[in-house]
Formats: sequence, structure tokens, C-alpha cells
Amino acid sequence: MSPRAETSRADVLLYVQHLLGIGHIRRAAALGRAFQRAGLKVVFVTGGLPVGGLGLADAPGGIEVVQLPPARSRDDSFRVILDETDRPIDEAWKARRRDQLLAVYRRHRPRVVLTELFPFGRRKMRFELEPLIETARAANPPALIACSLRDIVNRPESSEKTAWMVDRFTRLYDLLYVHGDPRFFRLEDSFPESAAVARRLHYTGYVTDADETVAAARQDSGCPDGPGEVIVSAGGGAVGGALLRCALAARPLSPLAEAPWRLLAGPHMPEAEFRALIAQAPPGVTVEPARRDFVALLTRARLSISQAGYNTLMEVMAAGLPGVVVPFAGGRETEQTQRAQGLAGAGLITVVDEETLAPASLADGIARALRQGGTGGKPPFRFDGAEETARHLIAQLKRAAA
Repeated sequence: MSPRAETSRADVLLYVQHLLGIGHIRRAAALGRAFQRAGLKVVFVTGGLPVGGLGLADAPGGIEVVQLPPARSRDDSFRVILDETDRPIDEAWKARRRDQLLAVYRRHRPRVVLTELFPFGRRKMRFELEPLIETARAANPPALIACSLRDIVNRPESSEKTAWMVDRFTRLYDLLYVHGDPRFFRLEDSFPESAAVARRLHYTGYVTDADETVAAARQDSGCPDGPGEVIVSAGGGAVGGALLRCALAARPLSPLAEAPWRLLAGPHMPEAEFRALIAQAPPGVTVEPARRDFVALLTRARLSISQAGYNTLMEVMAAGLPGVVVPFAGGRETEQTQRAQGLAGAGLITVVDEETLAPASLADGIARALRQGGTGGKPPFRFDGAEETARHLIAQLKRAAA
């Protein structure tokens, strides 16, 4: 083995494919940064549309980022996957991307292959992930194969897909990291078949750096934006236009009609929708692209209105302000609704159903949230999920080496 080949070896190949929103890649990036801080050499492989502001280039020692030819879902049904030219992917495209991913693996020979969500989702990417995992398992010594999974599984619509998930995990995977707190959500709450994977399951706590960002923001008074504002956000923006438009209409009906409002459009919102929002905004309402200082804005704000994605909810919890959430329930999505209902049952947020979303119902939700108040910045669950994943993974690598 040449010194050059030895130098190129990585500890972790972290694969993430975001198809609609950006929550998956943001959570994966937080893991990558924590791995790097713990002394692991990371190769971060992403297959979605490029997303900025992930902090990977700034990580100590640097994280190598590999951008595969990007793919995205045509809509919230996830039935049709489009390539970078907005054409449905075909077999030739799949073969090229599979070969590129395998070349990345062979160049770095990682000790761990960590897939975000798969096999509990991203089934349409099995054309490249199954060859990657099989190659890694056949190595000498074999790589550890791990899955990074958010707190709630989006329930499959058929028993066949559920059986496929269990089969792929039990045959191919060594570890399952569930990034949640079992005191709030256990895997069996959303995936009753979890008994089949229980021996390889490790709960890490929530993966977010929101608590650290909140602490830093409260010590920094340099930004004039945020005090007393209503912050309305919609994640990546691909499916958030309806919420932002409804917020504009709900403002004059709400108890915060005289407060300044700030609407943040995600990077994947169509340009025409974004321009229309700007044109419709009355005095006192700012419409702008999503900001990297989103958490800092929350620490100074009066209220948050958002969807119920994993990352955004953790940021609202950490900031401690009242939150109104409208869980995304398009296509076959159940994950945001289950998370939102659980946290609302604990008195932590206020939920407005997407199916009944209207200016009046949103204004009523705002009134209820103000009466309820926020968490005070002290949510009753762990926020060190990225660090705990790194600690556990290092322990597993030491055990394998021994």
C-alpha cells in the first residue's frame, strides 16, 4: 500500500440525498462537523441540489465534500426524480452516478459508511446505495454500515415497503442511530416493526447546534433585525409558498397585526413566487431570502410561524419563543404531523392543520400560541445528538479494531 493511498483513507463516508426540502442535508452537515471535531476524517457525499451555508468548509481540518450529479423530486409525491436538467432520471444516468459514488468509496476506503435515512426512506436511490454498501461490506476489513435516522419514520403506505426496509437493514446494516429522545418519541411509535432492529439501535438525542447558536446570539447585539418581530419561515421553500401567502393574509386578523413581520423564503422557492410575495407585502412586512442568522432572529422575535420540520422545531425550542407550526402533509408525509402533535400535547408548540389552513385559522393559532407561551429556552430533551453519535461511533470503531 502506497503512502498516498494510506493518506487518502477516510474514517466516515457520510451520504445524504435531499429531494425536496433541505432538512436532511442540514442535519447531515451537523453530524459531519461533529465527527470532524471528534477527530474523524469525513467525506461528505451529497446527491441533491447544492445548498450553501452548511459550514463544512469551515470545519477544523476541512471536510471533503463530494457533489454527485444533483437530483430532486418533481413534487411532493416523490414518484418522479429529476436530474440537473429537470429531466426524469434514466438507467444511463443511474449507472453514471452509481459508478461515481463507487469511485469515491474506492478512493477513500472509509471505515464507516453512514447513510442518511436509507433504508427507511430514499428507496429510489437503491440503484447506487445497495452497490455501495455491498462493496463496503466485502472490503477487508469490512466497513461498519450505519444509518442516520431522524426521530420519526415517515410511515410506508404498504406492508411490502415496510418489509423491504426491515430486510435491507437487518441484512446490510450494523448500526442504527435515531436522532431523538425516547422520552418523547420512540422508534416504535412511528415504526411498529422496530423490534427487528432494536439490538442495533442507539438513541442519540436531537442533532442540532441551535442551543449553542442561541447562547452566542444572546451575547451579540450587533444585528438590528428581529426585536419584537413575527418570523415566518418555510424551510427549503419548495412547498412553503402557501404558508407564506397565508401569513400575509392572517396578519391583519391576528393579535400581532401592528408588529413587524419578516417572511423568509427558502432557497428552493420558485423565483416567481418570491417576487409575488414581495409585491404583496404591506408596510411593516419584510420579505427576503432565508438567512444564515435565522436562529439569532428567533432569539429576538415575538413569535415563530413555520412548518414542523425537525431542524426548525429544534431551533424554535432552543430559542424559547412561542411557535405556531403548520405541519407539511403533502403526498404521503406523516412525519411532521406526528412530531408536531406530540410536542403540542406536551404544551411546547401550537399546531394549525395544513388541511384547514386559512387566514382566520392561522390568526387563531397565533392567539393560542401567545397565551401558551414558549419553552423559555429549556426544552426537556437532549440537543447533543451529533456529539453523541460521534462518541458512539468512535467506540464502535475501537471495538471493531480490537
